[in-house]
Amino acid sequence: MASIPYRTALIVGAGPGISASVARGLAAAGLKVGLAARNVEKLAPLAAETGADRFAIDAADPAAVAHLFEEADARLGIPDVVLYNASARAHGPIAELDLEAVRKAVEISAFGGFLVVQQAARRMIPHGNGAILLTGASASIKGYPHSVAFAMGKFALRGLAQSVARELGPKGIHVAHFVIDGGVRGPRHPDSPDRPDSTLHPDAIAQTYLEVLRQPRSAWSFEVDMRPWVETF
Repeated sequence: MASIPYRTALIVGAGPGISASVARGLAAAGLKVGLAARNVEKLAPLAAETGADRFAIDAADPAAVAHLFEEADARLGIPDVVLYNASARAHGPIAELDLEAVRKAVEISAFGGFLVVQQAARRMIPHGNGAILLTGASASIKGYPHSVAFAMGKFALRGLAQSVARELGPKGIHVAHFVIDGGVRGPRHPDSPDRPDSTLHPDAIAQTYLEVLRQPRSAWSFEVDMRPWVETF
């Protein structure tokens, strides 16, 4: 198995699911990892397990994101891998949605992704090297009822990924977007005993993220769809 050709990684929007599994995989592969989230206390067990540094962040605040990267540069070294995993929802009928809740959801899912990608690009372009990973969802490609804010944010994040992949790929920077098309298994979303493997295991998702990082640049993936085998598409 090819090694991951990077040394440092910063995960923005870190939590107990996909990003935790990716953090474990990156640490096991020898990378120094940074974990950024609004609530850093919840990251203490994962940080202890992986030896990761923790950073407090409001992903939708331009000044906070700039400061995050300055801190990461100092404590980790310039990140070679940046994963944006933050998102927010404002669920309900469109006629009843709170405007500020929708604004915040789109800011976190989409504008926050832009801010993080911009800071990552500014550091990676001079070196001609790096990887930027963006976590999408079913809502990246299909809008569902009562989920307009999430769909708007995830559609925008996918557009960001496509645009910067075409801009930064020729500069040596691998940009990849992951469509997580199904429920992610966890304490609040366990797998049904009647339908085994009907949810996506976060460790299995992370395996795909890590394999994308190992890809030779002659055959980079720019978007990967993942869904449980029982999905009817």
